[in-house]
Amino acid sequence: MSAALKTESFDIAAIRSDFPILSQTVHGKKFVYLDSGASAQKPRAVIDAMVNSMETQYANVHRGLHWMSERTSDAYEAVRDKTAKFINAASREEIVFTRNATESINLIAHTYGRAILQPGDAIVISEMEHHANIVPWQMLRDSHGVELRVAKITDSGEVDFASLEEKFADGKVKLLAITHMSNVLGTYAPVERLAKFAHAHHAKILLDGSQAVVHRQVDVQAIDADFYVFSGHKLYGPTGIGVLYAKRELLDAMPPFLGGGDMIASVSYERSTWAKPPYRFEAGTPAIIETIGLGAAIDYVEAIGFPAIAAHERALTDHALAVLSNIEGLHILGSAQDRGGVISFTMDGVHAHDIATLLDRQGIAVRAGHHCAEPLMGRLGVTSTARATFGLYTTMEEIDALATGLLRVKQVFA
Repeated sequence: MSAALKTESFDIAAIRSDFPILSQTVHGKKFVYLDSGASAQKPRAVIDAMVNSMETQYANVHRGLHWMSERTSDAYEAVRDKTAKFINAASREEIVFTRNATESINLIAHTYGRAILQPGDAIVISEMEHHANIVPWQMLRDSHGVELRVAKITDSGEVDFASLEEKFADGKVKLLAITHMSNVLGTYAPVERLAKFAHAHHAKILLDGSQAVVHRQVDVQAIDADFYVFSGHKLYGPTGIGVLYAKRELLDAMPPFLGGGDMIASVSYERSTWAKPPYRFEAGTPAIIETIGLGAAIDYVEAIGFPAIAAHERALTDHALAVLSNIEGLHILGSAQDRGGVISFTMDGVHAHDIATLLDRQGIAVRAGHHCAEPLMGRLGVTSTARATFGLYTTMEEIDALATGLLRVKQVFA
């Protein structure tokens, strides 16, 4: 058992000891990892669960009648139950495993989008979406004839409900697809209000929870989400595993995304029939080891508890906003009232890539660029930003190290 799982309170030293990679040095400096929003580091519990599965209970799932296959199938399917409980889905059949949130959104676009939406129907997104929640809808627009509308955000980086009302006014909108938490601004969208708004206008709502599910407890039933997606690798789990939640009646109405083994009820040369959800959407051999790793990651964060995680990250964010705001010439993007541990910023006279490069020489890892949100950069009037994102293992000392590192960057470009 990890040190963090033994403690009843949030013990940052114990938690950090669970992440082997954090003990490394980079360029001779203590490693400061502030890029968890792109992909989080993995605790020993996740690493061990995946290794143990490969060493002691690996076989293909669902198809075998031998003992090892049945044991692996049980371990794999147990994660479906665990994931359903994690986000409070009504049933395990509402959990579809994918490769990542991007694939989950593409699955919805190709199945619900093509089978349920009709040419002339409209989809609404917001100005702060990740490319994964823009491009699939553009592709659906171009191939299927739906309309794509973009609701504005306010200058503080929050959903503009007046703009949303305008986009929905003609009654053609059938789907609102919006981020639960911006990967650039850290803004939490008011998802319960958005779901109620969409349903009042006879539309469904899809929430991109890739960032939010890491930082706070998600209850899809309380939100009344129709679709909810997230990736395992941001939730301290492995890459190659994602989750699509959808209400059962929606999955029942959706055709398959990919064809092949395990998604069928029967096959002949004349025709095939489809398995019931969720298996209808899980063609081929799945990411078995990665799914087991996701289950271990869920266990890990739940053992610490989201109240403790959220309180720690709120304190980190408040501290970071305070110390970074004191740096002359540094500009933080967004000022939403409800925001999480994602801080994007620019510095006068310094390109974001140069900021990231010089911080890296000090052992500090941040992200730089448009963060797969190029249209949002245009809305904000910038071409790129540097971005620091926090995880449950981030410390106050690391925030201070970032501030010190940025002062050195200023000195270099003075």
